[in-house]
Amino acid sequence: MHISLIEIFASFMVLFAIIDITGSIPIILDIKSRTGEIQSLKVTLVAFIIFLAFLFIGSPLLGVFGVDINSFAIAGSVVIFLLGMEMVLGIELFKHDSGSGGSIVPIAFPLIAGAGSITTILSLRAEYHAINILIALILNMFIVYLVLRLTSFFEKVLGRTGLDILKKMFGIILLSIAIKLFLTNTGIVLPHAK
Repeated sequence: MHISLIEIFASFMVLFAIIDITGSIPIILDIKSRTGEIQSLKVTLVAFIIFLAFLFIGSPLLGVFGVDINSFAIAGSVVIFLLGMEMVLGIELFKHDSGSGGSIVPIAFPLIAGAGSITTILSLRAEYHAINILIALILNMFIVYLVLRLTSFFEKVLGRTGLDILKKMFGIILLSIAIKLFLTNTGIVLPHAK
């Protein structure tokens, strides 16, 4: 076991930036407005289990299903695209069961444990010791849990109008991320793309 504070810090910062739970607050609030409640612990645990699976068995896990990372990323991009469409157009594509409270899809996957963060886990695994990545991951999951628990606080601070503005804006950002993820993993190059 090789614990390194430098590796933990580096892994933590990379994962924090990629998971970007604070940037997902408007999306989470939008889902909460339709489901009535987000089960913070359940969503966090599911995302953590997905991360653990890819940290320790990664590519072979997808290989069992005959799926590669690119295909996984494309599937994630489709879910993100549909979520963005919901937010921009004010329609409901995902059927949220209010009785279950909070949705595993799309919060745990692909918002938290998405194609980008899973690919990052696999990349970090090639560079750092697993124990250091695991510690960084646990710290990130703690932050994810706190943000999910504090959704009511963010609702009060932003207000209805603020939430509506953020919802539309982040919907467009999500659509852009989905298209970029799709293009990157399919190899399609748009004319005049830089």
